[in-house]
Amino acid sequence: MNPCRCGEDRIWILSVQDSALVIALQRRATVVLQKSIREGFGLTVTEAMWKVTPAIGGNVEGIRHQIEDGVNCFLVDRIGEAAERIVQIPKDPELARMLGKKAKETVRERFLMTRLMEEWLDLVGSFEPDFRLKGNLAA
Repeated sequence: MNPCRCGEDRIWILSVQDSALVIALQRRATVVLQKSIREGFGLTVTEAMWKVTPAIGGNVEGIRHQIEDGVNCFLVDRIGEAAERIVQIPKDPELARMLGKKAKETVRERFLMTRLMEEWLDLVGSFEPDFRLKGNLAA
């Protein structure tokens, strides 16, 4: 790993993907920033949310569907907004706890595979139990 150290040793920008390191850092982080200018489903955001770590995400495509601004994390449009939120969260531990707790609830309710499977099973269970093909298949 060759992190780019910026300012203080407390800020790291990772240029390699080491999943064990990422998991550990997300669990210990005060805040996770995903300031994308384009993003589908932001896995980094959901991983942080699941770990009860407040996230700040760029107000773009998929991240907008993951974050409810100010409720479970924060959405930002500009770098200055991101900087303000990065400072705000550590200064307000109660806000950080509330965001983290709501973030994990959001992931549990909307993004876990078990919940998706439950919906699929409900859908399949809603079909009529007697399936029959129409028409003459022998023809």
